Amino acid sequence: MELFELADRWLHFGAGVLWIGLLYFFNWVNSAFAPTLDAETKRKVVPELLPRALYWFRWGAAVTWVTGFFLLFLVYYHGYDGAYLLEDQRAEIQAKDWLPGFLGLFVGFLVYDALFKVMARQHNLAVLIWAALTMGFAYFLRETSGFSMRATYIHVAAMFGTAMAANVWMRIWPAQKRIIRAIKNGEAPDPTDPAIAGLRSKHNTYMSVPLLLFMVSVHQPAILSISEWYYVLPVVLVVSFLVTKALYAKAKSIPGF
Repeated sequence: MELFELADRWLHFGAGVLWIGLLYFFNWVNSAFAPTLDAETKRKVVPELLPRALYWFRWGAAVTWVTGFFLLFLVYYHGYDGAYLLEDQRAEIQAKDWLPGFLGLFVGFLVYDALFKVMARQHNLAVLIWAALTMGFAYFLRETSGFSMRATYIHVAAMFGTAMAANVWMRIWPAQKRIIRAIKNGEAPDPTDPAIAGLRSKHNTYMSVPLLLFMVSVHQPAILSISEWYYVLPVVLVVSFLVTKALYAKAKSIPGF
């Protein structure tokens, strides 16, 4: 079991590097490069470049999510190391202990998706509501379901990761396929496709920064030693937002030769 967990972590981390690396390429490199292409060059470059990049992008997302799914069961739900899940290390791990948190990952995407559809014209307010809902999910896990600090942070990150992977397969990839076909045929893409693909890709970029902290460094005493999670989580979300926003601004200012 431990060897399987090790192999799964290795694959999870490797696929995540592939996925998030391409996510940053699209948002901080290609987003500034693509507008510099004229129509004829775009018609030649886009159908050759984007399908290849999007292949690794979407399958990196899929493998990252599937291996993360197995990790949740191995580390938290299987019960062989239940101390990671519950505060009471002597507690026997049962489905009733972890099922609400696990289902919350999927409910989280459905709520997120509906929120940004319904409030498309109040995007900034929707972002604040999504942050508040994230806090509510953490409160439910920590204060109601008795999740440990580590388990709470990991499940917040897993909720972001589930929303991000669903964005890739259900929103970004379908829109990008239509965009690529239109450009290849010398046609203008439907304006709604670049809009939805760009927005959801941007959402994924913003969510990826706190996700990476909680997934990779959540075991650090600097985080776990602070018992008041309701201070840590909003600070991480705000700092992540500001850093990501600054990187977007920097990306726009980098010139080509």
